[in-house]
Amino acid sequence: MKLFEKTLETKNIFDGKVIHVTYDTVELENGEMAAREVVGHPGGVCIAALTENNELLFVRQFRYPYKEVVLELPAGKLEKGQTPLENGKRELLEETGAIGREYIPLGKLYPSPGYCGEIIHLYFCKIDRFEQQHLDEDEFVTVERIHIDRAVEMVLNNELPDAKTQVAVLKAAFISGRIKNGEEK
Repeated sequence: MKLFEKTLETKNIFDGKVIHVTYDTVELENGEMAAREVVGHPGGVCIAALTENNELLFVRQFRYPYKEVVLELPAGKLEKGQTPLENGKRELLEETGAIGREYIPLGKLYPSPGYCGEIIHLYFCKIDRFEQQHLDEDEFVTVERIHIDRAVEMVLNNELPDAKTQVAVLKAAFISGRIKNGEEK
């Protein structure tokens, strides 16, 4: 079994500021054809930034697709010409005013692999210092500090529905020594 689908035809459906949508015809490994609707995305980055008091920095912002305010770790889309880490450092500073040190990659996340090509790069860092926020013109956020132990509880209690935030919080807690061998310290 090859588990591969060969693209036979791609039709561009929509080109937006952030996403690109195509309708593809593919050949399956059994020779049959199928349709795939694909959302192209430049990718993103998410930073779990820890203060000296073991607090993670969160941002609370309105997320239009859900029509609600969402509490999540600082994140943003990747900009061309910058590495994911450079993008992450920029987003952390823009959204929270924080400058981190000792960045550790936490891997990558595929948020919706059934139809979207977005890849989110996750990082953990310790905060070195704070400067002024530099929010985008259309960006409105409030910054919150939540102890890492409480953040883990919030993930486990389904209080943080954002996937990238859940994964990054748990990985940050593990890396920072707050979770050991599946048990909270």
